[in-house]
Amino acid sequence: MKPSSLFLLFLLIVVDVLVAQTSPKPDALRQYRIGRELEAQDRLSEANRYYNEAVRICMSEIDQKIATADSYTVFTWALQRLKNYRDVIVWGERGLALYPNDYRLNEIMGEAYFYLDDYEKALVSMQRFVNAFSAAPRNNDRFSTAYFFIGEIYRMEGKYRRADIAYSVAVRLEPNIALWWYRLGIAREASRDYAPAQEAYQQALRINPSYTEASEAIARIRRRLNSQS
Repeated sequence: MKPSSLFLLFLLIVVDVLVAQTSPKPDALRQYRIGRELEAQDRLSEANRYYNEAVRICMSEIDQKIATADSYTVFTWALQRLKNYRDVIVWGERGLALYPNDYRLNEIMGEAYFYLDDYEKALVSMQRFVNAFSAAPRNNDRFSTAYFFIGEIYRMEGKYRRADIAYSVAVRLEPNIALWWYRLGIAREASRDYAPAQEAYQQALRINPSYTEASEAIARIRRRLNSQS
């Protein structure tokens, strides 16, 4: 090979290396977070594109055997937003086989089991998550979500006192979600704790003044309390 050709080849290799170093590494978590922001704006079609891109990046990392615990976590989060619940279970189990102490996988699998109507496994997964929370950051929003789902399971099983406790933890950690206060009111009303139930409904209405179900529940409890006086 001529010296000029060798020099040209050397330059091409250098350029390739520099491009590889300066090109941003695909970031699945960033794609997922953009998807969540878009979903919060009811731009679901756009959000799904970002969730699918997060899935693609994580799958590529797994195929290349460079995946970390974060790869499996973001992978299952994105699959969850895409409502691929069975895939969440499959990949969550694979992730836990490699990272058995990753509490995040337990939580997202609990949500997936919940949406698959397997409440027993959902509860087990959620309880594993909250029991392991001492090792988790205290600002982890999944902790409040886990307690909300635990409350949902107990409510649907008719265990209203337990549901009350779980919902109460959820709203203490995340006090600005009207639905959670409303469900807390339902659990209390079912236990005939009418005054505390009314307080929960009122809080839901403060957060969302157009919450029709909360308004109707307050009126219902007032009629009941008036009939008892």
